[in-house]
Amino acid sequence: MTVIPSAEGAVDRRTLLRLAGLSAGAGLVAAATLPGEAHAAAGVFQHGVASGDPLPGGILLWTRVTPTADSVPGSGAGPDVTVTWQIAADAGFSSVVQSGEVRTGPARDHTVKVDVAGLRPATTYWFRFGYEGAWSPVGRTMTAPSADAAISRLRMGVVSCASWEAGYFSAYRHLAERGDLNLVVHLGDYIYEYGTGEFGARGVVVRPTKPEHETVSLADYRIRHALHKTDPDLQALHASVPWIITWDDHEVANDMWSDGAENHTPATEGDFGARKAASRQAYAEWMPVRLGADGHIYRRLRYGNLVELSMLDLRTYRSKQVSGIDGGDIDDPARTIAGGDQLEWLTDGLVGSTAKWKLVGNPVMISRLDLATLPAWLLGPLGDLLGIPDNGVIVNPDQWDGYNADRERLVDALRAAHTRDVVFITGDIHTSWANELTTKDTGTRNPAAAEFVVPSVTSDNIDDYLGTSPGGPLSVLAADLIKATNQHVKWVETDGHGYGVLEVTTDRCRMDWYHLVDRTKKDTAARWVTGWSVGTGSSKIRKESAPR
Repeated sequence: MTVIPSAEGAVDRRTLLRLAGLSAGAGLVAAATLPGEAHAAAGVFQHGVASGDPLPGGILLWTRVTPTADSVPGSGAGPDVTVTWQIAADAGFSSVVQSGEVRTGPARDHTVKVDVAGLRPATTYWFRFGYEGAWSPVGRTMTAPSADAAISRLRMGVVSCASWEAGYFSAYRHLAERGDLNLVVHLGDYIYEYGTGEFGARGVVVRPTKPEHETVSLADYRIRHALHKTDPDLQALHASVPWIITWDDHEVANDMWSDGAENHTPATEGDFGARKAASRQAYAEWMPVRLGADGHIYRRLRYGNLVELSMLDLRTYRSKQVSGIDGGDIDDPARTIAGGDQLEWLTDGLVGSTAKWKLVGNPVMISRLDLATLPAWLLGPLGDLLGIPDNGVIVNPDQWDGYNADRERLVDALRAAHTRDVVFITGDIHTSWANELTTKDTGTRNPAAAEFVVPSVTSDNIDDYLGTSPGGPLSVLAADLIKATNQHVKWVETDGHGYGVLEVTTDRCRMDWYHLVDRTKKDTAARWVTGWSVGTGSSKIRKESAPR
């Protein structure tokens, strides 16, 4: 990993590996080397391998096979074939613990998903796929520890918002090179639906997308997913550790709600339900994720007695966003961002959890964002970024701010049950934040939870919209104004692209932010920016020095 020392200290690989030590009793040990091959394999296995949703005795494995020249993604062409899979206790596959065969074909775009059970908890495994004498790149994965196992540390990469045309996925490369992660959490916008030229880096296309037009059909979404899975940095990270993912809006269309989206025009793009179904089918085929019988993605995963992670879906069940122009009622209790069933599931899970830390994979920011007093020069770019009308409103209606009743129901339930040690990890907003979750009932002195928001991997943010240099005086002033208007926002950085690393121990939950030097360069370095943490029994966050 190329890490540039910050003014507050340097980070080296030895330090990171020393910090990676986990409970030996649980056997959850981070491997120090990457799989032998995690780049695009020519020929049969062009899209790499991946694993996801680790359980104490199981893991989901993924790949895609190209058996014939015409079996290209989205084509619907090619034969049904049988693919072999193996999972082993060593990288050389001298000790294969399970193996099998699975059929795939054009009906599922030649993707392969195997849900392997009967594995040992808290164990590192290697896996690969085979077809007619050709083997895929080797992947490495890890099962979760038993639910009651005593775990002292867990470390994860946290990412969101990766626009292909806006830059290279160097954030994934830096995470893959660390060698000290147990998993990666992706909070949504894994792909973007736009056509070429519609969402580049400050309007410049760094690398053209496929298909060139906006994704609407099943073939379109399959092709777009396939393109992303050819990226060598994305392949490297998928092959290194298991991922836990959820979707946001751009996996379908911008500012999506339950039965529509801002970026969908029925007159020219057809029925939205058909578009959503097509995008969801492609997602289920191409992503290493377990979906429920009815296709739902919200779910809960546990790592021993230390962490329980609730992954949310804040698009499928939400009411349409209110308009800041017509003064829609954001307090209307009939309006929802999560849907009644999911909100009840989330609330009951957090209140009833026996894990030390209750983490929430949260696609859009839950902390309040008051924009009413911000100047026009800042409100304009924020409006472009957040979808806020130019005349200004006090909320971003696409975030939890636009669904105040759901937020207050959740916070009130946490407070009534005296539930502590809740941390929201959030994406979507393309910028970096460290917040305390407050409402009118909590006040600023007694927040209900902490929230750590990671930046985009590549997608434009404030300096890009302002057309200024990263870290310039306008960006610094913007951050100062946001903090002055929102006392619960303890830190915000509006320009950086990159990733977060969340380390959970028995006494604290700490997020470190890393930003790329230049997202448009393949070999760009990354630098540590800051760290913030929350201690057990408190929702007050504190600034941390550089990792040692």
